[in-house]
Amino acid sequence: MQRKSLVSEECPIARSLERVGEWWSMLIMRDALHGLRRFDEFSRSLGIAPNMLTRRLNGLVEAGMLERRAYSERPPRYEYVPTARGEDFGMVLMSLVAWGNRHFAEEGRSVEVVQRETGKPVQPTMATAEGVLVPLEQCVVQAGPAASAGMRQRLGPV
Repeated sequence: MQRKSLVSEECPIARSLERVGEWWSMLIMRDALHGLRRFDEFSRSLGIAPNMLTRRLNGLVEAGMLERRAYSERPPRYEYVPTARGEDFGMVLMSLVAWGNRHFAEEGRSVEVVQRETGKPVQPTMATAEGVLVPLEQCVVQAGPAASAGMRQRLGPV
């Protein structure tokens, strides 16, 4: 039985999950954003089967999250570098760190998001385009300009 593709779904969450929703992909992106670049580095860090790692790296390249660059011609070897899209995914991962710490770190935080210069812990926040902070409970999801009639009906009035 073949899994349904979410790539054509209207919902941005569904489209995003199609690209990075599988847990190996998210862990590869975590490692890539922390500086790992080469197949053997990912393999060592994750303990993932080589065929699975190959599939996930190819998928992340296809999704525009990583760029594959040759670093050796003989034998052919590649490194995987986050693209701008991949770098932007760092915000998602930092939000997962904060959420995971808040709800699943009974033994305490083993990883936390901090400000580079001060080392002080930070929390993901929502802000307007002008930088005004908005509490999450004051935020809602609404239909955007390109929303279909079905999406508008599903989301309803704000």
